[in-house]
Amino acid sequence: MSGDDPIRLAAVDGEAVPRKGLKAVLESNVINHERLPMLEVVCERMVRIFATSMRNLTSDAIEVNLERITSVRFGDFMDNIALPAMFGVFQVKPWESYGVVTVDAGLIYGIVDALLGGRGGTRSLPPEGRTFTTIESTLVSRVVQMALDDLSSAFEEIAPVAMGLERMELSPRFAAIAEPSNAAAVATYSVNMEGRGGVFSILLPYATIEPVREKLVQRFMGEKLGRDRIWAAHMASELYNTQVVVDVVLGEKMMSLRDVRDLQVGHTIALSNSPDDALQVHCGGVPLGRAHIGQRSSNIAIRMATDIAKGYPK
Repeated sequence: MSGDDPIRLAAVDGEAVPRKGLKAVLESNVINHERLPMLEVVCERMVRIFATSMRNLTSDAIEVNLERITSVRFGDFMDNIALPAMFGVFQVKPWESYGVVTVDAGLIYGIVDALLGGRGGTRSLPPEGRTFTTIESTLVSRVVQMALDDLSSAFEEIAPVAMGLERMELSPRFAAIAEPSNAAAVATYSVNMEGRGGVFSILLPYATIEPVREKLVQRFMGEKLGRDRIWAAHMASELYNTQVVVDVVLGEKMMSLRDVRDLQVGHTIALSNSPDDALQVHCGGVPLGRAHIGQRSSNIAIRMATDIAKGYPK
């Protein structure tokens, strides 16, 4: 699309005037952002973890589904949330950034009903304009924190994170953690608890996930999330069975090329080391440590005097 192509129409004196150029691009609702395959894997993995957590919490038959993963502008997403709803502002501590969890009214009343011993089934929602009580906010915040813990577990193979709920808000104005024009990734989940439930969404601004963006753009490979543990275990076992050659340096002496040329069979080279000195142990030219030379079972042997390391004390 060129800069002269119309993207949005604006009404001026009753006539539709196309907006062009940079202004049209900035005001467009379309968000073009690179795909994050590993983020999709993380969100899919959270479905199984969160469903198990909800079953353990409510003892009900819980069905959790990942509805969609989209890229939106922060302001557009918050403006389109149907009220009443709850907004949980959480912090991703290692990344020093924030995210938002939105819970719709249907899921709020479903959670409250399930945790307070309701029998389930479809029920009519309370009238509009009714605010949520402290008990309702406390119960929902407990479930939201549980969802954040499960999301942290799903992120574990990508990067160790800890997500902590800071506060619950009832208005999107008080949950503004980014500029309205900032791009964000939104994962929307549906929860069904024996005929009751609703949807909740987890919003992560792209600025929040920037520290792990390089890992999230990778494609999913292997049977495990992020890396193949089977291959890693096989690689480790093969390394342990690898044959290596260890050299023990008896000593070193600087000699002129003339003296080296004149060496004959039977000549003796005097070294500066004594029999009790620790000798240098090398592997492939890399110093590993020092050892004492001796004899064991009619074989020349060495006993390590230092720990194996890359280098040895002077």
